[in-house]
Amino acid sequence: MKQFLTIGTFDGVHTGHQHLFNTLEMQAARHRQRARVLYFPLPPKTLLSTQPEMSVLTLPAEKKSVLKKLGMRAEMLDFQHVRSLSPHQFFNRLLHQFDMGGLLVGADFAFGKNRAGSAVFLREACAAKNIPFEVVAFYKDGHEKISSSLIRKILAQGDVPRANALLGRPYELTGRVITGHKLGRKLGYPTANLDTGIYKILPLGVFAVKVRVGTRYYDGFCNIGFRPTVNTLHTVLPLVEVHIFDFKQSIYGRNITVWFYEKLRSETKFDGLDALKNQLALDKQAARQILANSNAI
Repeated sequence: MKQFLTIGTFDGVHTGHQHLFNTLEMQAARHRQRARVLYFPLPPKTLLSTQPEMSVLTLPAEKKSVLKKLGMRAEMLDFQHVRSLSPHQFFNRLLHQFDMGGLLVGADFAFGKNRAGSAVFLREACAAKNIPFEVVAFYKDGHEKISSSLIRKILAQGDVPRANALLGRPYELTGRVITGHKLGRKLGYPTANLDTGIYKILPLGVFAVKVRVGTRYYDGFCNIGFRPTVNTLHTVLPLVEVHIFDFKQSIYGRNITVWFYEKLRSETKFDGLDALKNQLALDKQAARQILANSNAI
């Protein structure tokens, strides 16, 4: 059976992408083909950048998981293997390697060396092979185009509920628990310090979060920043610290996943540890109230 393809980076796998996938499924069914998503694990801009830090909404494993939950048949493309191909070479690879019988792309899609494979080229190439081709218009939130760059901007502004609405799910990050300075433990708020790698976007501030440890879920709050009160961090990447409510296990070396629901406040420099401790108590109370009224993951 021929395959009706779509291709892209799909960073965030947001509601605009999901609209495109729904259209893909309908077109595939109409032409009696299988729908298939070909995706790059990381945005080409990130791979080519000299400053790739904190530029990605969904890391490769996250993207694979979300696509699976959406029920999409998906396959990863190696950007390094296709970046130097001409549009004709890449198109022929789609025809022969992926048995392409139809192609659907987003309005801003281009491929091949120097993005020379435009929609105009694709329409002509598909017509020459008698293959259906469609460009899906941008999906909008009101008058604004839903895009990965818009969601990155909204996260940076701290508007987590709106970012989640555009993603179609809570923003998440997964990281390995590493050893920290144990300051939170001394204050009565032990934290799991997470190594999330260099690419993942880390919104700055204190957030109400849900946390998965193994197969169990917990409420908590997460601080992402540079510790202005104790000034122990000197790095380009902020520190991710998660306080998990009603939790006392040792989880060093394990991966945990954190879902973001609302920003509680910006990171602040306090006049001493007592003031910080008092604020953490208020953060915990506010997070509990927010999470009690949130939908389950």
